[in-house]
Amino acid sequence: MAMSGPALAQTPDVKEVKPIKLAVLGDSLTAGYGLPVSAAFPVRLQKALSDKGIATDIHNAGVSGDTTTGGLARLDWSIPPGTEAVIVELGANDALRGVDPKVARGALDEILNKLKARNIAILLCGMYAPPNYGSDYTAKFNSIYPDLAKSHKVPLYPFFLDGVATEAKLTQPDGLHPTAAGVDVVVERILPTVEAFLKDRALQLSKP
Repeated sequence: MAMSGPALAQTPDVKEVKPIKLAVLGDSLTAGYGLPVSAAFPVRLQKALSDKGIATDIHNAGVSGDTTTGGLARLDWSIPPGTEAVIVELGANDALRGVDPKVARGALDEILNKLKARNIAILLCGMYAPPNYGSDYTAKFNSIYPDLAKSHKVPLYPFFLDGVATEAKLTQPDGLHPTAAGVDVVVERILPTVEAFLKDRALQLSKP
């Protein structure tokens, strides 16, 4: 049966919702060290977002052993063209190796500058230094993330391993890397922050 003109006019356009192109720039914590590919943080995060009705296409730009300087050196080719948002998770290896906080701060600062120049939204994930380098080092290192988040006006997730660090049942035998269950805890804890981050990015893109 043919539809009348008014009925056709009232039929809404059906547009396919394109997934948000997201990348995770990180080290072994996001690369999925010691885990099957299906248990890596970007894969589990994409699944969790999908369960919330948020379509994403997440690129795993995590490299085991990477430092902030290493992340900066590979940034241009690690983040694919068309990427709309990046979660930056770097610095754990700097802290473990006692890298000068000024070096880590400078590298992260440049990473944020380069991503902003590409009009890519950023969620910065913080890391805490182990106490064995002393209180002065710890204070200088731990302040990197809130300081950069404030100066660059980007959202901050204070501690990527919140709820997992020092929990033996959630870490692999090395005591550093999360198990598959640990990754799920990381995803559960960070999910509200990522949801708000992507919602804000969508609002920015919708502005004329």
